[in-house]
Amino acid sequence: MRLDKLVAHAAQRSRSDARAAIRRGVVCVDGAVCRAPDEQVDRNATVSLEGKPLCTSPYVYLMLDKPKGVVSASTDQNEVTVVSLVRGDYPRRSLFPAGRLDKTSTGFVLITDDGAFAHSILAPKRHVPKTYEVLLDTPLTAEMIEGFAAGVRLADGSVMRPAGLAPGAGGPCSARVVLQQGVYHQIKRMFGVYGAGVNELRRTAIGGLVLDETLGPGGFRPLSPEEVARVAARCEDTP
Repeated sequence: MRLDKLVAHAAQRSRSDARAAIRRGVVCVDGAVCRAPDEQVDRNATVSLEGKPLCTSPYVYLMLDKPKGVVSASTDQNEVTVVSLVRGDYPRRSLFPAGRLDKTSTGFVLITDDGAFAHSILAPKRHVPKTYEVLLDTPLTAEMIEGFAAGVRLADGSVMRPAGLAPGAGGPCSARVVLQQGVYHQIKRMFGVYGAGVNELRRTAIGGLVLDETLGPGGFRPLSPEEVARVAARCEDTP
């Protein structure tokens, strides 16, 4: 692809703005400055603009550290959404969150415009593990750990898939949960069976990819091709 076309697409700029940036010497290809807008560039090349790496994939994949009070949606008339936090950098993309976190929960939300990729994460027959750090209003018990491993029966009679539950690093009321399904308010409802309330919930990993804690609340960055592949590799069909 021509370098000016690639930069315009990846940086969400016009072709004329992309050509001007290239001629100013602020675009690098594989670490070397390139001033030729018509240079043919491989899509797998590493391209940066003003020192910032550009996502040259036809799709966008973002890791966001969702703050409290933000809703997991593309748009909302009354609330700040996860997509509105990244919209300034991707004004022309039809982005959406691949999965949800409650408004009061924090942590890793994956934002993309790749519908097939999102489906592979969310489809009921595929089980991408998601890890959460939880703070309870009561100490974790062996009964809870054993119950999660066996599969919790919720108050409505539905039985959840076995889930990992272990003590967390924050004291007797902290826990780490690993789920391989997504049911509305699942973690809160599972702990509710044991009379425990969830005071804090933070998603720290999706698949084999761990949240970059240096981002901070509201921070985000593109995933590398290797990181996208790491998540995709955990999508498996099961009977």
